[in-house]
Amino acid sequence: MTRYPYPQLKPPSFSWERSTAGAERKVHEWIETLDPAQTAEVDWSRYDVAILGVPLSRSSISASAASENPDAMRRAWKYFNTYNLDYDQDLSALRVVDLGDVRQHVTSIETCHRHIREAMASMRTHHPNIMPVVMGGDHSITAMLVKGYRDVHRDERVGILQLDTHFDLRDLSDNGPSNGTPIRNLIESDVIRGEDVYNIGLHGFFNARSLKEYADQKGVNYVTLHQARKRGIENTIGEALESLSRKVDTIYLTVDMDVLDIAYAPGVPASTPGGMRSDELFAAVWLAGQCDKVKAADIVCLDPFKDLRDMTVKTAVHVMLSFLTGVAQRLQT
Repeated sequence: MTRYPYPQLKPPSFSWERSTAGAERKVHEWIETLDPAQTAEVDWSRYDVAILGVPLSRSSISASAASENPDAMRRAWKYFNTYNLDYDQDLSALRVVDLGDVRQHVTSIETCHRHIREAMASMRTHHPNIMPVVMGGDHSITAMLVKGYRDVHRDERVGILQLDTHFDLRDLSDNGPSNGTPIRNLIESDVIRGEDVYNIGLHGFFNARSLKEYADQKGVNYVTLHQARKRGIENTIGEALESLSRKVDTIYLTVDMDVLDIAYAPGVPASTPGGMRSDELFAAVWLAGQCDKVKAADIVCLDPFKDLRDMTVKTAVHVMLSFLTGVAQRLQT
């Protein structure tokens, strides 16, 4: 039992009623909610996964209300059962707690980023055996989350499995710590090695040649969606996980929802044609969830205000639950 308040967090703006849940629960009846500021003792050993919202979009290059995504996902997950028919797996085998949202500053992106980094460091310090699953927010948050992880686990070598349409290797001198720079931020901060980044899903006309040249210079591993489909999406993801697992202590999974085709994700600020299908993404994150080295994940770059009938928000919830299906199967073996 550990008495531990989260100074960087605030409770979710709403929580669902769970007392009337039946034997077969919906996701909103399964995920527990705690007040992060509470001083009551919490038995953290009960939990397998902690969900964290990071409502930040000021650092997005594209006009974005990604800050609204964490609550949008919370509202949407009431439409999902905990049972995944595709894998005959009930997620209620996992104990999951929603810790709320990282506090954001009204104007200072630097302050927001510091809070994000501190929140991850606090989670890893006080209950390191619980897997963080983060709902963004724009992609700049990934750099802060990985830095917060490494602040605690200084001796660990951390690799990145990135599912994305973009390299996210823009020059910080031009862009600052934006959603176009998180991977370069981590490489140039010596938090990760370029060779420990595996980016799958790049496609089309949405990356400058100079970014490919930087990726090649730093040894970044990348597979275009065209190449991945030739090999098979699941084969490609499996090979990346296997290769990373041989090199690193921890794999951090980051899912940029713009990896999806615009037809499947109209609520993405930088949506593009020619991206992944939703079923391909679900299979990819399920495989990642099964991998023992995957110890944290985020889902980023989704603007509910641009969405159509919650298509993209519901897809993001499905991504999270598909990942957790893999985690549940991993913990049962």
